[in-house]
Amino acid sequence: MSAEEINKEEELGRPMSFMEHLDEFRKRLIRSVIFITAAFLLCWFVSENIYNFLAVPVNRAMAEQKRIEIPVSGIGGNLIIKPLSEAIEGDSGRYAFDKPIKLGTGKIPQGTSVLVKVEKDSDGILRLFTDEPIFTSNAVIPKGVKLPIDFQTPQVEKIDDEGRMTVTKATEPFTLYVTVSLYTAIAISIPFLLLQIWGFIAPALYAHERSYVTPFILLSSISFVAGAAFAYYILFPPAVKYLLFLGSDFNLMLHAGDYFDLIILIMLAMGIIFQMPAITYVLARIGLVSARLLVKSWKIAIVVILIVAAVASPTSDIPNMLLFAAPMIVLYIISIFVAWICGRERKVTA
Repeated sequence: MSAEEINKEEELGRPMSFMEHLDEFRKRLIRSVIFITAAFLLCWFVSENIYNFLAVPVNRAMAEQKRIEIPVSGIGGNLIIKPLSEAIEGDSGRYAFDKPIKLGTGKIPQGTSVLVKVEKDSDGILRLFTDEPIFTSNAVIPKGVKLPIDFQTPQVEKIDDEGRMTVTKATEPFTLYVTVSLYTAIAISIPFLLLQIWGFIAPALYAHERSYVTPFILLSSISFVAGAAFAYYILFPPAVKYLLFLGSDFNLMLHAGDYFDLIILIMLAMGIIFQMPAITYVLARIGLVSARLLVKSWKIAIVVILIVAAVASPTSDIPNMLLFAAPMIVLYIISIFVAWICGRERKVTA
């Protein structure tokens, strides 16, 4: 064997048999399962916090859907309409109760309206005071009563019993906590899992190609977190508001299991989609893709992106599909620049 052939063999590594590949796969699979199990046990102790964190978008949307925005009219030369949070002392107008409330011995049903004034109470805090009597089924609430409403503090985070998500089985809360803990454990384990995948395929690569593992793991992990955060903070809130708006004419009882399946699926899907630049980086460094190839294939890419967006979006309507497709198009453009900057010719042996 010549010196050149020995160097090529050292660069490519010793060929592995099928059984050796199978044994290597088994070892890395066991390591991954052990790591995910350990992460799951850690997540289980904070599963309630994870549950509450994931429930924030729908709780906000449901609270905003139930809340009635009531304007306060200011008295002056012109009629001034403003939201309650901008009311000042001396303003007056008509207030409608966005939920049932008990005031003294009277029970005021949702939707009841009353003339009010904005005045300071004994503590110097602006409050709403009734400017006319309120007639209920069992009492008369006189004029000048202070309403227990802090209109200067946003109430979006609070949600009453009628707005909570529902479960249908006694064991379902436990199942939900297990589910969110498991998916969170998988998300936390992404860098380790990528390292195991890379370690399995590394023997088939050249020595200089195996050196890409560190930037790939780092870029891929950051991309996954960015994708999940994008779905949680930007993508999902308007989508769930739109869905709840469509159901405003119905007595909506949102099932907790269905909601968590939806938000977890969307966050994982966007985390995977955001891997596009990281995968492009590796393929470009290896020499399998180039910026020229990505530019030439933009029409095919748009079609694939629209198909993926239609599958990933919670509904098949065009606004939601475009909401999911827009970040993927941006990521494809970023991938073109990544391939242009990091691309190189692949070494081919004779």
